[in-house]
Amino acid sequence: MHKQRAKYNLGQVVRHRKHPFRGVVFDVDPEFANTDEWYESIPEEARPAKEQPFYHLLAENEQSFYVAYVSEQNLVADYSGEPVDHPDIPDLFGAFVDGSYELHFQLN
Repeated sequence: MHKQRAKYNLGQVVRHRKHPFRGVVFDVDPEFANTDEWYESIPEEARPAKEQPFYHLLAENEQSFYVAYVSEQNLVADYSGEPVDHPDIPDLFGAFVDGSYELHFQLN
C-alpha cells in the first residue's frame, strides 16, 4: 500500500514552480486522481509522477481566476504574505492569517 504525506495544508497559499500562478489549497489527493485525458495532455517531458500528492487550488494569475490541479513536485510555499483574491475563497475559508486561510468547516 502506498502512503504519501501531503507537504502542504488546506488553506495554505502556494505558487507553481514553473508557471506564473499561485493559489490556496482546498483539497488534496494522496496520489493522482484525475482523468487519463488530463494527464496525457501534459507534454511527456513535463509529466509529473502519479505517485505523489496532487493539490486542488483556487488559483489566480494576472489575467484570471480558476481551479488548478497540481502535483506536489510543481509547488512551492508562498511566503509573500499576500492574500489570494479568488472570488470563491469566502465560500471555503475564513480570515487570512499569517500567510494562510482559516478553514470554515470542521475536518473529521
